[in-house]
Amino acid sequence: MGIGKRKLMASGNTDVRAIRSLSALLSQTLVAFTVELDNEFERRMHEAGYPGAVLSLVVWSNLMRFLTAGALGVHDLAAQALKSEDQLKFELGCLERWGFVVLRPDPADDRPIAKFMHSRAGRVLRDGWGSGRGIRSNWLVRLREKGRKAAEIWPPLFSEIEERWEARFGRDQVDDLRQALGAVIEQLDLDLPQGLFGSADYAYPKLTARRTGVDPLPVQLAQLLLAFTIEFERESRVPLYLCANTLRVLGEAPVPLGEIPRLTGGSPEATDIGWRAKPYVAVEPAPAGKRGKVARLTPRGLKAQRTYHQLIREIEERWEARYGKEKIRRIRGCLGDLFVPRNGDRLLLSEGLVPAAGTVRAGTQTPALGRRDVGAAARQRMRDLVAQTEMFVRDPINALPHYPLWDMNRGFGP
Repeated sequence: MGIGKRKLMASGNTDVRAIRSLSALLSQTLVAFTVELDNEFERRMHEAGYPGAVLSLVVWSNLMRFLTAGALGVHDLAAQALKSEDQLKFELGCLERWGFVVLRPDPADDRPIAKFMHSRAGRVLRDGWGSGRGIRSNWLVRLREKGRKAAEIWPPLFSEIEERWEARFGRDQVDDLRQALGAVIEQLDLDLPQGLFGSADYAYPKLTARRTGVDPLPVQLAQLLLAFTIEFERESRVPLYLCANTLRVLGEAPVPLGEIPRLTGGSPEATDIGWRAKPYVAVEPAPAGKRGKVARLTPRGLKAQRTYHQLIREIEERWEARYGKEKIRRIRGCLGDLFVPRNGDRLLLSEGLVPAAGTVRAGTQTPALGRRDVGAAARQRMRDLVAQTEMFVRDPINALPHYPLWDMNRGFGP
C-alpha cells in the first residue's frame, strides 16, 4: 500500500472495499472469525479443566475431526486431511506433546523403537516424542481425553459464532456473504481442505463429486483463499503469505525488526526473517546511536513486492472473467461491508475480537501448551497476544494480517 493510502486509512477517510485486494479481505475476515472462535474454545476448555488450551480451529478443520470415529493410521489420516505425511507428522508431534493425541506403533511392525527417559515428563518415551521425528506411516493416531473434550467443544462453535455475526451485522448480510462465497466455490474443480494451513505447496486432487450443502463460513473463506493462493503460487516464486505480510510492509527504508509484527499483524515468531525471507530482506545493525537491528527489502525483495501487487490484481481480473464479474465483486462488497458498521467509535467487527476473561488474549497467565508451569516464554507470548489483540480491537482494518500467519506456538492460531 502506498503512503497516500496509508494516510487515508489512518484518518478513516477511505473505504476498505475500494483499496483492499480480494485475498486481503478474505484473510482479514478469516482471521477475525478465527480469533473469536479460538477465544471461545479456550474459555470452554478452561471450564472443562484444561486451562491454556489455545489450539486453533484450523487444527480441528484439517486434522482432528477425522479422529472422532476412532484411531487412524498416519498414512490414511494424511490422505483424508489432504496434506503431506511430513507436514502431518510435524503437527502430530505437536499435538502429542500438548496432550491431545497419542501415537501407537502398528502391532504388526516389529522394528525396534529407541526410547529414553524424559526428565520433565518423568517417564520413558520414544525417541523423537513430541516431534515429527521417528513417526512412521503405519502408526495409529487416536484422541486422548483432552482431545476428545476438544472434539466435543469445537463443532457447535462454528454455528454459534456465525449466529453472533448474524446478530452483529444482520442475518441478511451474513447470508449474502455465504451465498456469494458459495457461488464461486461451487465452480472450483479441486478437492480442498476445510482449513487454510500455510502455503499451497500440496498437489490437491481434482474434485470427483459435486459439492453439496453449505459449509460453515470459515470453511468457505479458507477454501476460496486457498484457491487464490494456489493460483498465485503457480506464478510466484515467493509464497503469498510472505508477500502479503513481511514483503508488503517493508521497503527501501530501514524498519526496526521489532516493528514487523505490529505492521503485519502477525506474531513475532511467524514474522521472523527466516530462511524463506532472507533472499528478499536485508537485516542490518540499527544506525549509530540506536539499538537492535533493522530490515529493508533487497532488490529481489522490491521486485517480489511489485510482482505481488501486480499478480493479485491480475488474478482478480481472471476470476472475474472465469467465474463472473458480478460474483467476484459481490464477494468483495460483502466482505468489505463487514468493515463499515460501527457501534460508536468502534467497528462492530472489533466486538468479536474482545477476548473473554480468563483467556490468554485477555492477559491470563497459563502454562504454555504441553507445560505444567508458567515459564518465561509463556509470559512473553501472553504479552505478545495481549498486544496483538489490542491492535486488532482498536483498528482491525489496519491491524489484521493480509494473509493468515498460523503460529505453532499459539496452537497454530494467528
